[in-house]
Amino acid sequence: MAKKNSTATFEYVEPIGDRVLVRKDEPKRETRGGIALPDAAEIPTITGRIVTISAVVENDEELPLRQYDKILFHPKNMIPVDLEHDNQLFVIPVEDVVAVFRKKTPE
Repeated sequence: MAKKNSTATFEYVEPIGDRVLVRKDEPKRETRGGIALPDAAEIPTITGRIVTISAVVENDEELPLRQYDKILFHPKNMIPVDLEHDNQLFVIPVEDVVAVFRKKTPE
């Protein structure tokens, strides 16, 4: 009996429960004033863009989270997803999302 190749190529990640999949923003390398920071002095980046939301989040009218929203999140419970070479994808519990960035709508 021949063994099947166990290496699978995954195309996407679907979060389960109250979670979202986020592409974390790149760490800042410069201050607002334009001062370049050395590589050793990294400012933790806790913003990102939602790539995918779970069915639970999508169907919860109390949660204002949608795909492609830019969010501010607490990074403590983020789980890295090893799907891309730059490894910027993370699964984040909804309770760790602390803010959603919105554009002001014209009145």
